[in-house]
Amino acid sequence: MAIPFSSCPGLAGLRGITHGFFGRQGGVSTGLYDSLNVGVGSGDKPDAIARNRTLVAATLGAEHLLSCYQVHSASVVPVEAPWSERPQADAMVTDRPGIGLCILTADCTPVLFADAEAGVIGAAHAGWKGALGGVLEATVTAMTNLGAERSRIHAAIGPTIGQPSYEVGPEFRDTFMSGSPGSEVLFQPGKGDRFQFDLPGFVRQRLDAVGLGAITDVGHDTCAMEDDYFSNRRRNHRGEADYGRNGSVILLRA
Repeated sequence: MAIPFSSCPGLAGLRGITHGFFGRQGGVSTGLYDSLNVGVGSGDKPDAIARNRTLVAATLGAEHLLSCYQVHSASVVPVEAPWSERPQADAMVTDRPGIGLCILTADCTPVLFADAEAGVIGAAHAGWKGALGGVLEATVTAMTNLGAERSRIHAAIGPTIGQPSYEVGPEFRDTFMSGSPGSEVLFQPGKGDRFQFDLPGFVRQRLDAVGLGAITDVGHDTCAMEDDYFSNRRRNHRGEADYGRNGSVILLRA
């Protein structure tokens, strides 16, 4: 059974590459996790999560679907074979066909990468901490270690919290002003002393700086698009106990 997903034109046209940004539609989970929750770190029923992940893998034709134990770091794992225990990392790269690299998010930014000519792909979990800490640059470096070239890499920014939905305080802005010069353009004045932060804009800013061949953005706000995506920020607003995870997947076709 195929399930719905979104894609980015920059990756969709690449030979030998398959990718998809999956939201909350088309799965078997219920309640807070209705319905395509692929997050093994959530409180959902393990068998429902496993079934959802099988559906995602089958939809894209992946032999294996791998995710990390994400910790908002800049750590990247080169994938040579499927694993049974998730490593603590926030990005993966591989040149092995059939392995779906799956990033889990619920407002943070998933970024998928591909150099089709080299046959090298990558996937990164870029929340503000990871992006500020260098996870995107580290992913690109890990890809070049496998033979990719920066000028050929296409990056796709997936569904993430949009600026209208992302209210932050002055201390958050100060962190960026000191840690990432030039980031002041990413903050719009909000109510009182609050600001609206452009997380996908920050991700693009970091990607622009490493000289990639192309960058595209699916342009979906996970917090605002309630019927389509899980959102931790929305969960916090409502005081709900937990939340599902969206899956962003890329693989080399066998």
